[in-house]
Amino acid sequence: MEHQIQVRVRYSETDQMGVVYHGSYIPYFEIGRVEWLRNKGVSYKSLEESGIALPIVSMTLNYKKPARYDDLLTVTTRFKSYSSVKIEFDCEIHSEQNELLTTAQFILVFVDTQTGRPIVPPDYIKKVMGM
Repeated sequence: MEHQIQVRVRYSETDQMGVVYHGSYIPYFEIGRVEWLRNKGVSYKSLEESGIALPIVSMTLNYKKPARYDDLLTVTTRFKSYSSVKIEFDCEIHSEQNELLTTAQFILVFVDTQTGRPIVPPDYIKKVMGM
């Protein structure tokens, strides 16, 4: 229940010192979650087209070491748990030298796009999560 993807740091994601701006890590982790789902056969786009969104309701990031312009980062996304309408992920970003740079935990909720209310995901999603 783990997936890895590589992302190269672009200049626009850094500050004047060439260090990745703290807010730039969130899209890296989003890429990881979207690709985790895709790797399990679920397109985030098709999920939304079927009326289901997955907004983040909680996130915790811990910055250990800085990433810099042009670094090739490995984003690791691990499925942690599923309960009713929530899904949790633990994530990490490592450098090319396999140094741990950043850790994160995310809680997302399955939401009906029409009502904005939490919903139990369809069976094919539960199957992906091993439920």
